[in-house]
Amino acid sequence: MEQAYYQRIADGLNISGWQVKNTIELFDDGATIPFISRYRKEATGSLDEVVIANIKDSYDKLKELDKRKATILKTIDEQGLLTAELKDKIENTWDANELEDIYLPYKPKRKTRAVKAREAGLEPLAKIVMKQFERDVYSRASAFLNETVTTEDEALQGARDIIAEWINENAVARDIVRSVFQRTANIKSKIVKGKEEEGQKYKDYFEWSEPLKKCPSHRLLAMRRGEYEGIMKVSISADDETAIQRLERYFVKGNTESSDQVAMAVADAYKRLMSPSIETEFAASSKDKADTEAISVFAKNLRQLLLSPPLGQKRVLAIDPGYRTGCKVVCLDAQGNLLHNETIYPHPPQNERGKAAKKIDSLVDAYKIEAIAIGNGTASRETEAFIRKMRFNRDMQVFVVSEDGASVYSASKVAREEFPEYDVTVRGAVSIGRRLLDPLAELVKIDPKSIGVGQYQHDVDQNRLKASLDQVVESCVNLVGVNLNTASKHLLTYVSGLGPQLAQNIVDYRKENGDFRNRNELKKVPRLGAKTFEQSAGFLRIKDGTNPLDNTAVHPESYGIVEKMAKDLRCSVSELIEKEELRDRIDLNKYVTEKTGLPTLNDIMAELEKPGLDPRKIIKVFEFAQDVHTIDDLKPGMELPGIVTNITNFGAFVDVGVKQDGLVHISQMADRFISDPNDIVHLHQHVKVKVLEVDTARKRIQLSLKVKS
Repeated sequence: MEQAYYQRIADGLNISGWQVKNTIELFDDGATIPFISRYRKEATGSLDEVVIANIKDSYDKLKELDKRKATILKTIDEQGLLTAELKDKIENTWDANELEDIYLPYKPKRKTRAVKAREAGLEPLAKIVMKQFERDVYSRASAFLNETVTTEDEALQGARDIIAEWINENAVARDIVRSVFQRTANIKSKIVKGKEEEGQKYKDYFEWSEPLKKCPSHRLLAMRRGEYEGIMKVSISADDETAIQRLERYFVKGNTESSDQVAMAVADAYKRLMSPSIETEFAASSKDKADTEAISVFAKNLRQLLLSPPLGQKRVLAIDPGYRTGCKVVCLDAQGNLLHNETIYPHPPQNERGKAAKKIDSLVDAYKIEAIAIGNGTASRETEAFIRKMRFNRDMQVFVVSEDGASVYSASKVAREEFPEYDVTVRGAVSIGRRLLDPLAELVKIDPKSIGVGQYQHDVDQNRLKASLDQVVESCVNLVGVNLNTASKHLLTYVSGLGPQLAQNIVDYRKENGDFRNRNELKKVPRLGAKTFEQSAGFLRIKDGTNPLDNTAVHPESYGIVEKMAKDLRCSVSELIEKEELRDRIDLNKYVTEKTGLPTLNDIMAELEKPGLDPRKIIKVFEFAQDVHTIDDLKPGMELPGIVTNITNFGAFVDVGVKQDGLVHISQMADRFISDPNDIVHLHQHVKVKVLEVDTARKRIQLSLKVKS
């Protein structure tokens, strides 16, 4: 059976069966996606993380299908109806809908109309009618009258009920209806009477209809949300006439009275049984497809956000702006540790600008501040303008940092553990500063759904969303690598093979024994065994340790290869890392073994060339237009600098500094057709946009990237 799995997955993903087999065996052996993609390229044929994750997902779905098959086989067998032919048919079915169609005739039923008709003794009449040879059905029906069935019409109605159930349970018939739905299904939404005012945000969908196959995920999810909130009624319907005609062509034979009865049963089967059932099926599949697209959008955005350029290890002053309650100010050292906090009041109603300026100036000097981070929430623009007018006695970079999720973090258990003696305002300001230093290390502490880069994230399957986002976080953490001696428990949790408990054990070991001097010391951490060491060690970095390779992505299992290279060149490993001319003399083919091929050797050489180098880009300072602060300042035709804050499948949202992001619709991204906004923009990209339309009442801003340079 597993061999069949491998080939089906391979065909679906357009890869080789051996790649699937080896990948699944690695999973079964406890390997993680980051480990497999980075350190087992020979086994997988250099498959990337996306394909490896797809293999796992496909494998899990096939195993679930197998469980369903086992349940169905057991149920049919208990009824004494399982034939060798039926068993073979079930075991060789790979489509979930097809499997349920096969099972439908055997599925335990409640008291349906057909069941009642059978109990009244009308199944023989149904069989006679279904053959469609009988010309005088009323005469034949009279033979089936009894205490329960008192008229010929009742008898024929019961026979039609049984025939309708047969038609509904016929796999070919269900496929006929599915194909009609596939081609002609429309999704419709309609406002619930009396909900017009309450549902204003759904105004576009009060009377909406479009082909289901053309309905984009964001629109479908919006309609379904409106339905969930009781604002709208949503339905999916197909071309009934076409469906009934096609079913009649399949079931109705000849031109007899019994044929007419079958035609009536066909129409009833479609309207009463099949159409509602297939509508439910299509509602579920279209929602599943919309969820997949929305989760994909969120995952792409989250990945870009987590891999945002870090400022690096610099001393930062962070400000969480505010009016009446003031601006919370914190000073952090280069590792993000809190050194000082207080509050200034440069804005109304206090307007203590002079006092606030003196305080900022003294803090910058006292704590040797190298950069200032300002949250992008309330009073952000005013605070930024206030800071930029100041003259410091050193070069000072000023950054506006997204606050999305900072309030969630500041009130969380994680924040309380980190800063038990401080209130939420201090914690929020610290989070803003740390996001500038290292976005990835700080954002892993926050539920990704709270970071503000999704599309209808609360409307999609939450288990699938969490699994996808956790995978993205894990991928990003392991791509960048983690400093073993400074990483928080929360960052370590996402390292390949670790998890919360081992992450805590590492932190506890570090507190008790001091910094790790080499990767081998990890083996002394309680409960960190050989398999965990194998999975995690390559992603953990030790700067200035006893082995220079510990600050690279070279896995300890490959240290011997590097040491042999150095020995062959009569130099040390450190010299091999430092000197390009030595590395240029290496013939990789000399080091190929049965287990280690050129993919791994090329990776090793790339690491020796840039040991410990952060793969993220360098952060850039950004400034909004100085004369634009509120939506009222915007006028059509204006060209403004902006920052991309969110990307959806219908466009991108851009912050131009007015507290309300504007939308660049996908049609306004380029002078050519665009199918994916990610082809044009990325999160936090600095762009120049033109204002197309401003709706101050609805707080909507339409922007365009079609700006002549």
